[in-house]
Amino acid sequence: MKGWSDAGRRPVAALLALAAAAFCYVSVETVPVGLLSQISSDLGVPSFRIGLLVTGYGVTVAVVSLPMVRVVAAVPRRPLILGLMVVLVTATAVSAAAPGYGLLFVARVLTALSQAVFWAVVAPVAVGMFPAHVRGRVTAVVFTGGSLGPMLGVPAGTWLGQVAGWRVTFLALAALGLLAFLTLAVAMPPTPAFHEHAGRGTTPDARRYALVLATTALSVAGFFAVFTYTSTFITAVAGIPAALLGPLLVARGVADFGGVAGGGILSDRDQRLAVALPAVLLTATLISMFALGTNPVAAGTTLVLTGLAMGALTPALQNRVMEFAPGGTDTASAGNSVAYNIGVALGSSLGGLALAHFGTRSTALVGAALAAAAVAATVLTTLGPPAPGRTQAELAKDEAHG
Repeated sequence: MKGWSDAGRRPVAALLALAAAAFCYVSVETVPVGLLSQISSDLGVPSFRIGLLVTGYGVTVAVVSLPMVRVVAAVPRRPLILGLMVVLVTATAVSAAAPGYGLLFVARVLTALSQAVFWAVVAPVAVGMFPAHVRGRVTAVVFTGGSLGPMLGVPAGTWLGQVAGWRVTFLALAALGLLAFLTLAVAMPPTPAFHEHAGRGTTPDARRYALVLATTALSVAGFFAVFTYTSTFITAVAGIPAALLGPLLVARGVADFGGVAGGGILSDRDQRLAVALPAVLLTATLISMFALGTNPVAAGTTLVLTGLAMGALTPALQNRVMEFAPGGTDTASAGNSVAYNIGVALGSSLGGLALAHFGTRSTALVGAALAAAAVAATVLTTLGPPAPGRTQAELAKDEAHG
C-alpha cells in the first residue's frame, strides 16, 4: 500500500512494536480484574484493595498526563519512548516478583506514570514515521493494539493466571514488552522522516480542538453510562442468560477491532465524516437499546454495535486532535487522554445514578443523551471559517509532488 512502502520497512516494524506496547499497557492496567481472587489470596489482602490496583492506576493516568507531558517536552522522542518501555518492562517484572501489596502498588503507579506519557506521545511519534495521507491508518494500527488489550490480553492473562499463577501473567506481559523494546531499539528512526506534519497541529484552531475534546468526553461518557452496567442490562432487562454475557462481550470486542480499522481508513478520506458517522451510530444504537432493550436479539445486537461505533471513533478523534492541536500534538494528545478519562468517570457516574433512581433500562437513555451531545459538538466543529494552515489532504498533495 502506497504510504507504508514510502516510509520503508523499519518504520513499519517500529509501528507494530508501538502497537504491541499499547497492548501491553492496556493489558497491564486491566488484567488484575480477572486475577483479583488469585492476587488477593496470594498476598493475603482483601479483594477491594486489589481493585484499587486498577482504580489507582486509572486515576494516576488521568491526573498526571498533562503535567508529565510538559516535564518531558524537551526530551527527544526516540530515547523517551525507549525509556518508557524500560519502565514498563521493569515495573511489570517487579509486579510479578512483588512479595507484598506495597511493592506491587508502587510498581503499578510507576507503570501508570509511564503510560500517561506514552499515550500522549505515541500517536505523534507513530504518524511522524509515515506520510500524512496514511495518518488515520497509522493511528488505527496503534489503537488496535490498545483495543486488543481487553479483547485478548485480559482473557488470555486470566486464563494463564488460573493455570500457572498470576505472577506468570505479569512476566508474560513483561516479556512481550521487552520484545517491543528491542524492536523499537533497532527499527525506530532517530528523526522520523515525516515529523513535520506530526509535531504541530496542521490547521491549529483552539476552538475546534476544544470541541474535539468535548466530543471525546461526551461520546465516551455515553458509551460508559451503559457499558459499565452491561451485565445487569443484559440479564435483568433483556433476559439473556448470564452464560451468554462472555460471548457477547467477545463479539463486542471484535466489532471494536473492526471499528478501529474502518475508522482509520475513513479518517484518511474524510475526517468530518469519520467522526460524525460513528457518533450518530452510537446515538442511534443507544436509543434503540432503550426502546428495544427487552428483546434479547435487539439488546445483543445493539451491544455489539456500540463496540463498532466506539472503535471507529478512537482513531478518528485522535486524527482530529492532530489536525486542530493549537500547539504541540503531544500536549494535545494528553488533553484528549484526560477527556477520555473524564468521559469514563462521567458516564459511569450518571449511569449509576440513573440505575439507582429509574432502573437499569434508563442507563441507555442517559447514554443516548450524552452521545447526542457529542454529535452536536461534532457539528459545531465543522462550523466557522476555515482554520489557518494546511489540511491533511493538502499535506498529502505536497508529499505526492515531492
